[in-house]
Amino acid sequence: MGLQAAERLRNLGHTVIGVDLESGEVVADLSTPQGRRAAADGVLAACEGVLDGAVLAAGLGPGHGTERNRLIAEVNFLGVVELLEAWRPALAGADRAKAVVISSNSTTTVPIVPRRTIRALLARDTDKAVRSLRLLGRNGSALMYAASKIALSRWLRSNAVTAAWAGAGIRLNALAPGAIMTPLLEAQLADPREGRAVRSFPVPVGGYGDAGHLADWICFMLSDSADFLCGSVVFVDGGSDAFFRPGDWPKAVPLRRLPQYLWRFTRGVRHG
Repeated sequence: MGLQAAERLRNLGHTVIGVDLESGEVVADLSTPQGRRAAADGVLAACEGVLDGAVLAAGLGPGHGTERNRLIAEVNFLGVVELLEAWRPALAGADRAKAVVISSNSTTTVPIVPRRTIRALLARDTDKAVRSLRLLGRNGSALMYAASKIALSRWLRSNAVTAAWAGAGIRLNALAPGAIMTPLLEAQLADPREGRAVRSFPVPVGGYGDAGHLADWICFMLSDSADFLCGSVVFVDGGSDAFFRPGDWPKAVPLRRLPQYLWRFTRGVRHG
C-alpha cells in the first residue's frame, strides 16, 4: 500500500522521501529507539524542515514468539507515534499539511484484546505490553497486532483534534484496511492454520482488497479535499467491520463528556 502510494505521488510530481528497513531515501530500523530517531532525523534533513504530508505505512503482522510481539509493539505503535511527533513541527511549517496512518479493521473485529496491553502501549511501555500477553501463547501475536492498532487509533483521535495538530493546520487521519492482497496477507494465506482463519473471515463484498485502491485513498487523504477531515478512521475492508458491528456505531457521545457544552446549549435554549 505504501509502495503504490509513493509511486502515485511521484507520478503526480511530488517529492517522496521513503523510509525503509533495507531500501529508500532513509534506511532505518523502526523496531529500535535509535532506528526511529535516525528515521525521523533523516527525513527532517531531506525535507529541510518542512513536510507537506506524511504516510505512516510501515507495520508488522502476527507471527510467532515473544520477540515477534515486541517487534509488533515497537514498529506498529512507536514506529508511527514517535515519527509523527518528531515531524510535527515540520508538518506545522507547511500549508495545510496532511498525515495518514495505516490502522486496521482488527481494531474492531478481533475479540478479547486485553485492555492492559492497550494501556501499556499508550504508556509506551512495550516490555509491559509484551508481558501482558505472555500466557496466551500462539494467540498472543494476533492480539498484540490488534492492540497495537487500537492504541494507535486512540492516540491519533486524541491528538488529531488538539491545538498542536488541528490548531497548527495539520490534518491527522487513518485508514483501517481489511484483507488487502499484500505480502503480509499472502504469507498468512500460505500458512495452513492462518490461511484457514483468513479464508473463513467474513468479507461481505467477497474476495480481497487491492493495494492500489488503498493507495488511491491515501492520496485523497493527502489532498486539499481532505481539509475538513480530522481524527477520522476510515474503514476500507469490504464490509467486515459493518458485518460484525452493525449497531455499535454511530452512538451518541456520553453525557459525561459534554458538561460544559451541554450547559452552553441549555442556556441558549432558555434564553434563546
